[in-house]
Amino acid sequence: MESGDLRIFEAVARLEGMSRAAAELHTVQSNVTARVRQLEESLGVALFRRHSRGTTLTAAGERLLPYARRMAELLADARRAAAEDGTPRGPLRIGSLKTTAGLRLPPLLAEYTAAHPAVELALTTGTTDELITQVLAHALEGALVCGPVRHPDLAERRVFAEELVLVTPPRAAAPLPAGGRHVQLLVLRRGCSYRQRLEDWLARRGVVAVRTLEFGSLDAIMGCVTAGIGVTLLPRALVHQAAAAGRVALHALEGGAGRVDTVFIRRHDAFCSSALAAFQDMLRANPPMAEAG
Repeated sequence: MESGDLRIFEAVARLEGMSRAAAELHTVQSNVTARVRQLEESLGVALFRRHSRGTTLTAAGERLLPYARRMAELLADARRAAAEDGTPRGPLRIGSLKTTAGLRLPPLLAEYTAAHPAVELALTTGTTDELITQVLAHALEGALVCGPVRHPDLAERRVFAEELVLVTPPRAAAPLPAGGRHVQLLVLRRGCSYRQRLEDWLARRGVVAVRTLEFGSLDAIMGCVTAGIGVTLLPRALVHQAAAAGRVALHALEGGAGRVDTVFIRRHDAFCSSALAAFQDMLRANPPMAEAG
């Protein structure tokens, strides 16, 4: 079994077809078919079920696939390590919560890109769940997410401290309707840590959210809160200006329930490039920020 065989196997598994894998690998289908057959013969098991629509993995193929992917990741890390000379350069893929990207990152990214112009920084935003999945899959080298994460494959470091507040229409007589009924939540898609915290906080108070509206942007959520459509949960530092302008009202969560840390995560076993090391050094040089009061 050779690394090249595993690379072909992974492509066939991912693309669910010999011809599609051949096109991606810039080779002919007969070569892909022959290499897969050789791999199956060397292992003594069938890895794929062939059918008219392409291929699907057998149980043995499912067990082999994580090792094939890890082998590809190790080879990529090996190439990067060999080319590493200690100067931050090349691609750096970082993820961040949308709130963190808008609230905390702009000055830090300006500092980083000015200090390391040879780094090709790509920033991806998403929910905490999405970003954790992408870091675990090596699609991102690190990400800023809502902590704590406590995953055995991930290292995490606290970077920012936020205070989450309930954001309601400006003229609401009380944060929530009397009796805890008919609350309408304005949230991002599932996997958003702030959404989960809001749902948990309401559930502990016996509040029934009769309707949940999902949005793709924070601006849309804030506009709907201002219009009196519902309530949401966001960092105070992100919404305090809207509150000062009278567009929304803010309500602290009692007992420290609003305290949340933003942490930087990366895989323990992944190669740490000079570009990533410099990014982490920049985060360390900026001590965790206290909540806005």
